[in-house]
Amino acid sequence: MKKIVLLGASAAIFLTSCVSQKKFADLEAKQKETQDLLNSATVKLNSCETEKASLAATNASLRDQVGVLKANNQELINNVGNLTTLTQKGAENLEKSLESLQEKDLRITRLQDAITRKDSVTLALVTSLKGVLGNLSDEDIEVNVEKGVVYVSISDKLLFKSGSYTVTARAKEVLGKVATVVKNKPDFEFLVEGHTDNVPIKNDVLLDNWDLSVKRATSVVRVLQKDFGVSPQRMTAAGRSYYVPVASNDDAGGRSKNRRTRIVVLPKLDQFYNLIDEGMKEAAEKGK
Repeated sequence: MKKIVLLGASAAIFLTSCVSQKKFADLEAKQKETQDLLNSATVKLNSCETEKASLAATNASLRDQVGVLKANNQELINNVGNLTTLTQKGAENLEKSLESLQEKDLRITRLQDAITRKDSVTLALVTSLKGVLGNLSDEDIEVNVEKGVVYVSISDKLLFKSGSYTVTARAKEVLGKVATVVKNKPDFEFLVEGHTDNVPIKNDVLLDNWDLSVKRATSVVRVLQKDFGVSPQRMTAAGRSYYVPVASNDDAGGRSKNRRTRIVVLPKLDQFYNLIDEGMKEAAEKGK
């Protein structure tokens, strides 16, 4: 009986021991599996942390690039604004320049028109003078045009006696013809210039050639005014002495040419510019 009991107890202990080892093996297997999973999760976690750090760095870099791009974009916007302003100012300046050029071109055109009209009047004046004085010798009187100005040069022997400033009767006939022409040309004024040679002169009335040249000029002006009714407001008397010769004073022929009285017919500048102003006004009216 005792043997049976001992045998049963031994069998029970054996069976109990076998079950525990099996469970232990299962537990060890599960523990290994769990450890493997933990190791795998740890590896993945480390990989995720590394990737996260990399993404954070990339994100920071992208933020920096975005900041730079925004700054560049704002600078470009500012530059475009500045360029637009400059372009507008440039267009305004160009428009003003074009307007100024057009105005200058118009003034030039009107000036040319005024000059053409003045030249036409000058030509008519020369034609009239040559017509009334055509029967006189070229040595006594000469009519010419220089730079748009009409000159009537009358010799000393026709106008005065030697050393005198009294106008001769024959000279008055010539001056009367000149007066007839200039009186019909109210747009002109004229300067009467007295010229002498360089031979010294001095008497109770005349101090020198300056005196003689001036008195001869004023004598002609007085004849034109008193005898032929030329307006004194249109005349100027001047003496040039012997300082503006047309020939050499070394011989009698040259000195004879230098003794002369010259009538310089001048356009009235105010009327000349009035022609330009009138042309400008006409152009402005047509442009409206």
